[in-house]
Amino acid sequence: MNEFELIRQFFLREQAENPQAGVVLGIGDDCALLQPLPDKQLAVSVDTLVADVHFPADADPEQIAERALRVNLSDLAAMGADPQWFTLALTLPNVDENWLRSFSRGLFRVAREFNCALVGGDTTAGPLSITVQVMGAVTPHLAMRRDGASPGDYVMVTHCLGDGAAGLAVIQNRLHLAAEHETYLRDRFYRPQPRLYEAGLLRGLASAALDISDGLVADLGHICAASDLAAVIDVENLPLSPALQAMNDLDQARHWALAGGDDYELCFTVAPEKLPEVAMLIAQGKLVATVIGEMFPGRGVSCELRGEPFKLTRQGYQHFSHE
Repeated sequence: MNEFELIRQFFLREQAENPQAGVVLGIGDDCALLQPLPDKQLAVSVDTLVADVHFPADADPEQIAERALRVNLSDLAAMGADPQWFTLALTLPNVDENWLRSFSRGLFRVAREFNCALVGGDTTAGPLSITVQVMGAVTPHLAMRRDGASPGDYVMVTHCLGDGAAGLAVIQNRLHLAAEHETYLRDRFYRPQPRLYEAGLLRGLASAALDISDGLVADLGHICAASDLAAVIDVENLPLSPALQAMNDLDQARHWALAGGDDYELCFTVAPEKLPEVAMLIAQGKLVATVIGEMFPGRGVSCELRGEPFKLTRQGYQHFSHE
């Protein structure tokens, strides 16, 4: 099967069956032709996932595909952008039709869930890797950037932290829990939820935001650097899922929450005058979020537990690190 037959069989059919608004010309030419929405900015992000670095090479291809698209859509959520289109570049060690059929099934299940159309890409031979570029639309003055935090802003996160790292530990047989907790944690690793709904609620309320991929401390550090500020995290306030609480190892759970990565929750800052509006969303059950710290003049991120420094052995995932 050559490249063009592979694309036609596994990726082109979806375009014909589920046309997407704004796609003037999709897969099949040298470029896609896309019609941007009026009065919107185009938000674009691209990530590469490499086998046995970002996912186990022998994992279910449906799960690999779901993870690949979901983690990229999380970047759009971090900017407050609504998904529109994506491209896919696949490097494959061989053409395995069963693998491709499962992969495409998982990919388009996520694409339909979040109303995001595949509009182009590439395939080539080599070690398994997946590159996804996502494109979204955002109203210019409502884009949630990293450089908008101010001293006194509260630091908040959505849902729970540490599940991604714990999920990987379950997958690698380093963590054993009750069946329902292990199922939950595997799902959190392979099917992270892009917090697009939450981002829609936070547009105009969050002063700065990003998604947590490399670990809370490392990623909050990017907000600190962009906003030229420091942050202090109250470790006691970290939101932990029932699965992590069931570990009976609170110190490990907190370290995963602070530095484990792969959570894809939103970390955002809120000015004191905006906090009542955020609190109202939480009280109404529309938003699940927790205040975990505060922004101050200075540099970097520090952690405190009951007023004392809380030391981490590592700050988060580091690309090209051999640790």
